[in-house]
Parts: sequence; C-alpha cells; structure tokens
Amino acid sequence: MTQEELADIVGCSVASIGHWETGARRLTDKWLPQLAEALNTSVGYIMQHDPENLPTDILDIWADIPTESRAQALKVLESFKRTGTGG
Repeated sequence: MTQEELADIVGCSVASIGHWETGARRLTDKWLPQLAEALNTSVGYIMQHDPENLPTDILDIWADIPTESRAQALKVLESFKRTGTGG
C-alpha cells in the first residue's frame, strides 16, 4: 500500500503519513485507531506494545477517562515524563 492510498483510507494528508513513518511527528490519539484499522492491525502493535505486558491498571484508568479529557491527562503524564514530578 502506498502512502497516498493509506492517507485516503485514513482520511489524512500524505505528508502526515510520511511524518509518522519517519518519526518526524508523533502519531496522536486522533489518528491512531483509524491507522490501525486501515492497516488491519492493533493500536498496540503500532505503538510497539506487547499486550501481554501492558499494565492493566493504567489501561483501566485510561479507559475511564472521558474522551474529551484525555488531552489534559496526556499533558499531565508528559509532565511527569519530562521532569519526573508533577511540576
């Protein structure tokens, strides 16, 4: 499948596909499910996670966060990742 074909299926630009493929831009929650479906694979596979080793407590919490609040939750987690603290 070409980048053009994949972009058409997913509903994004060819440039976005190229950026995700090369790692120039991070794949966001908005596009991840559509990309996984178009490629007939799982979100976990794309994110290079072994579903057998994923921490289920974190996934359960994530599943309970309303979709409209997930961007804010990600910002908090990214802050922890950057600084090792909540600040």
